[in-house]
Amino acid sequence: MSSQTQHRLEDVLDREIEAARLLSAALKAERAALTGEAPDAVHQTAAEKIRLFAAIETLEAERRSVWGSPDDAVPAHAETVTERWRTLMDLMAGCRTANEVNGHIIHIRQNQIRQLIDIVRGGAPMTYGRQGKTFAKALRALARA
Repeated sequence: MSSQTQHRLEDVLDREIEAARLLSAALKAERAALTGEAPDAVHQTAAEKIRLFAAIETLEAERRSVWGSPDDAVPAHAETVTERWRTLMDLMAGCRTANEVNGHIIHIRQNQIRQLIDIVRGGAPMTYGRQGKTFAKALRALARA
């Protein structure tokens, strides 16, 4: 790997690391918005997350044009490239975990909303019996349209 290629690769990796840090912050903000009561904040944080994913994909394509794949041999004198790569992989692993947690929160919220809509429509809500098993208990509708 030439010195020029190494410097270009380090630059791309630095930009990817910065984008990953911004993504990590956006995912934290998204979690706060998902557990809060501000739907507009959820929309804004989701839009920021999508923008950052697109930026990371662009940087990834640029990195691949400079450095084929991480499996390609990195010369011993290119320790900075290896360090940056590990940092990027650690950040992205944290982002993946945070995104999965946010997805789980969304799934839980969707189920809660579905249950509330069923109650309003007069459907049978799920309750728990003495043995901890769920069963539907019929209720009258709260409203009729």
